[in-house]
Amino acid sequence: MHFDILHLIETLGMWGVWAVVFAESGILFCFFMPGDSLLFAAGVLAGQDLMPIGLLAGGCFIAAVTGNLLGYEIGRRVGMKIINPRTEKFLKPEYLQMTSDFFEKHGKMAVVLARFMPIIRTFTPFLAGMVGMSYRVFFIYTIVGAVFWAIGLTMLGFFLGDLIPQDKIDMYILPIIVLIILISVLPSVFHIWKEMRARKAVAPENDKA
Repeated sequence: MHFDILHLIETLGMWGVWAVVFAESGILFCFFMPGDSLLFAAGVLAGQDLMPIGLLAGGCFIAAVTGNLLGYEIGRRVGMKIINPRTEKFLKPEYLQMTSDFFEKHGKMAVVLARFMPIIRTFTPFLAGMVGMSYRVFFIYTIVGAVFWAIGLTMLGFFLGDLIPQDKIDMYILPIIVLIILISVLPSVFHIWKEMRARKAVAPENDKA
């Protein structure tokens, strides 16, 4: 994972980072992309003076916002038409249901909170457009979420990268990236676990009825 991320950044540069951030923010088939760790790793490299942090962070912010807006438009225009037997192999219905439950629980703030949850962050704009969430409200919360996620993670990596000696970057960055991945995945895992428990609790009651 560490090598792949650094290799992507070193090979494609900022354009590669921006493309991944944009795709994961709004294209349903790209829910598997490593947005969190990629942003952090790019920030670390910027802290090593391998790319300009201002341009990197600004581009990531724009990519995150425009990606979300694209996802919203896809959801608004085609909605459930995009979910069919052909696409269910990649776009599993449980992903959409998980996002729907998260969206219903957190309301408008789901647009911000979803940024830090893999899979859910990709499906949230689509769902927001599908259910007809106000474009103005969605846009405002998208901006807020992009500031904390795209700029925040990139700057965190930048400050840590500035502190780590360049010859020891390989020693530190892998454990940190693994930690970031775990932190970002845990909320989704916890949410799925709660849903499974709730369904198991409901099942016996239905059997009795």
